[in-house]
Amino acid sequence: MIKIKLLKAGLLLPLITFALSGCTLNFGTASNTGSSNANDGGVYKSTNRGASWLQKASIQGVNTKRSFSAIDIISLALDPSDNKAVYAGSLENGLFYSYDGAEGWQVATGLGKISINNIAVDPADKCLIYTTAANKVFKSEDCNRTWSQAYFDNDLKAIVSSLVIDHDSSNNIFIGTSNGDVIKSSDFGVSWRALGRFDSQVDKIVISPVNSKIIFAGTTARGIFRSVDGGNKWERLDKELEAFDGSNRFRDLAVVKSEKAIVFLATNYGLLKSADDGNTWSKIELLTAEEEAKIYSIAVNPGDANEIYYVTGTTFYHSLDGGNNWISKKLPTSRAGSKLLLDPKNPAILYLAVRQTTK
Repeated sequence: MIKIKLLKAGLLLPLITFALSGCTLNFGTASNTGSSNANDGGVYKSTNRGASWLQKASIQGVNTKRSFSAIDIISLALDPSDNKAVYAGSLENGLFYSYDGAEGWQVATGLGKISINNIAVDPADKCLIYTTAANKVFKSEDCNRTWSQAYFDNDLKAIVSSLVIDHDSSNNIFIGTSNGDVIKSSDFGVSWRALGRFDSQVDKIVISPVNSKIIFAGTTARGIFRSVDGGNKWERLDKELEAFDGSNRFRDLAVVKSEKAIVFLATNYGLLKSADDGNTWSKIELLTAEEEAKIYSIAVNPGDANEIYYVTGTTFYHSLDGGNNWISKKLPTSRAGSKLLLDPKNPAILYLAVRQTTK
């Protein structure tokens, strides 16, 4: 049992307000220059399950033409209540948002030119938005018009590396840090308490869509952890995954609601699946050898768990039969696919965030 520690309150700083209009921002490229095309970054959209893609990086403005096609995108999110509301977090260039399915974007100028590592929208209030940057969590209660700081980590070198909102009780916010901490707020980000320390960066936290008490946390080097009581107690699923060499090196995680919850786990081993909340796992066969399948992001159709997608540094993969057969296509960019996002209301629509990577 992991001892629960209380964090001190007083994490809110004064409100940062900026006007959404009348401000001009210049968008730079990331420090990496591995891409052969300076303008093949940003976000791509497919309306046919990845058969074809169009770059969607146009920024709306009065008598101006701007885009973020030259920059790296490292996070993506959809508003759970509005599938036309899309959010894209960039590397060193702030937050972009669209209310028309990525046809036109706006800039969350109140956040400035920072790296946005995570984005989450309250499922009960579309104007309540959370983002993370460096060691901070930011919160907007007015649809991106203004932002306030909701969390500040005392360790200035720490990064808030993951973020999720409880779909049943949206007052519950969970974050993970690069120090291995899982931290929870039960009052919309006003105060926080530590739930556990895993001694490895918490890359992703996922709440089961079937039972919100069941939570998974994927860590960079110690595999995944599970809580069945809303995050108060955690157990490492190392014995359950010991048959899969490299499964302690986490890549991505998704949980979908089929007849019951199905957990999909991408690791250095490859792609795994569990139909019993992580008690047992089976291997999903890939086209490439496991050691060559460096998966950056996965997505699964919540209405059909046999429809699986993943991206690597060069390739987009799609299966319609649970991984028995795969379709592979070269990515529509020279950059790596950093994030995949599937529209749950229209599963034919996919969003792809891309970024430069070093070899």
